[in-house]
Amino acid sequence: MSKILIDNQKLFIEDIVNVARFNFKVKLGDDAKKSINTARAIVDKFVAEGRVSYGITTGFGKFSDVVISKEEANDLQRNLIISHACGVGEPFAEEIVRAMMVLRVNSLTKGHSGIRLLTVEKLIELLNKEVHPVVPEKGSLGASGDLAPLSHMVLTMLGLGEAFYKGERMDSIEALELAVIEPLPYLTSKEGLALINGTQAMTAVGVLTIYDALNLSKIADIAGALTMEALTGIKCALDPRVHEIRGHSGQIDTAKNLLNLIEGSKMITKQGDLRVQDAYVLRCMPQIHGASKDALRFIKEKIEIEVNAVTDNPLIFPETEESISAGNFHGQPMALPLDYMGIALAELANVSERRLERLVNPALSNGLPAFLTKFGGVHSGFMIVQYSAASIVSENKILAHPASVDSIPSSANQEDHVSMGTIAGRKAREIMKNARHVIAMEIFGACQAIDLREDNFLGKGTEIAYNFIREDIKFINEDVVMYKNINKCYELISNKKMIDRVEEAVGELL
Repeated sequence: MSKILIDNQKLFIEDIVNVARFNFKVKLGDDAKKSINTARAIVDKFVAEGRVSYGITTGFGKFSDVVISKEEANDLQRNLIISHACGVGEPFAEEIVRAMMVLRVNSLTKGHSGIRLLTVEKLIELLNKEVHPVVPEKGSLGASGDLAPLSHMVLTMLGLGEAFYKGERMDSIEALELAVIEPLPYLTSKEGLALINGTQAMTAVGVLTIYDALNLSKIADIAGALTMEALTGIKCALDPRVHEIRGHSGQIDTAKNLLNLIEGSKMITKQGDLRVQDAYVLRCMPQIHGASKDALRFIKEKIEIEVNAVTDNPLIFPETEESISAGNFHGQPMALPLDYMGIALAELANVSERRLERLVNPALSNGLPAFLTKFGGVHSGFMIVQYSAASIVSENKILAHPASVDSIPSSANQEDHVSMGTIAGRKAREIMKNARHVIAMEIFGACQAIDLREDNFLGKGTEIAYNFIREDIKFINEDVVMYKNINKCYELISNKKMIDRVEEAVGELL
């Protein structure tokens, strides 16, 4: 059974995806256990001494000036969870909840949270036995941590709330019984706060979205190369010298990808053969796709930092026996990159839809039949495929408005600036799915257009991609129910299978 060891080492986005999406098991290493126990000893010492320390011997937020007795400590932590579980809306997908759980485990093992080892192990047991808390996707301000989503996660640990087990939604206590898991009998001092003060909901959404987005940026290059061939595009604008003198790595890499994909094609032209220059959506593809690639690489770096961050409050520093109340739970370092990701993905969809328009428009398609049908009039061909794509990119323009520019005070103005980072993450994920639909439509249309050309000898990379699509989606000679083909094409590009096949032929896509 594939496992991820958490032992105070750096985890990568691929590690989180393996746990979230492919059900890798999680195991704690000895160093991680030692760090957890060391920090917990400090918390126990503070409680024994009656030392006033935020969240350990006091209330939370505006109630930080209320001192809590030893006898009330367990009630305080339980009440924190049940009162903060205020999420609404549809539940997050199980893969997002799994990502959230493993991210929280990783943060708690750094030795600055003061949680008990058995509490961390209980969270891991839920994860490994695939009991997934029902976590509503709405209700987080993205500061003071993702309080509502993480509280719903903790409810299941206590046998409260709801969970999914083997695809069925049920009361958590029933799910625990079926999975043979004992609920955690109680939380003690600092533990409730340790479990819910963090950015793990927004980061979980970000991890899965950036993973998919980086793959989609490669698919976008494949789609653009297919369309370039279908439109007898001009190769000269891809000359490496052009891109090297500007210097942006994403631009340079995109041009290289496109050249590798179309190598050997007889459908590509040179400037002056048929025309002097192409429209921007072909000629400037390296600049447009490349800018999104550069953005996504920056975002990946930021998300990977957060994957390994300690975002608790207060923070325990065992070396000096200090507890410091600060603000590492504030989501701003994630909120801005997540908004940026939405914008970068929206642009990949924008340019893809404009290429699709050139394919279906007889005034722009360099000789292709209107709407890619031989029998225009009786048959509509790909007319409404472009309509649908246009609708989606318009929706993306609304979704791409940044959430992080908004803030609203909470907790009686004690928490007076919030990040809205979880909203930014959810929007970015929706934009990613929308962009994948648009790019699927472009690929669908480009393959149709290629078949309508008499001389359709493709490049060494585009031929692989074309054949991959044609295994499941055939040429449309007469009108058919189109949504099934669109959905099939979306499904075909939703994983790395096409990328893997193409890379076998042309080398790694950048």
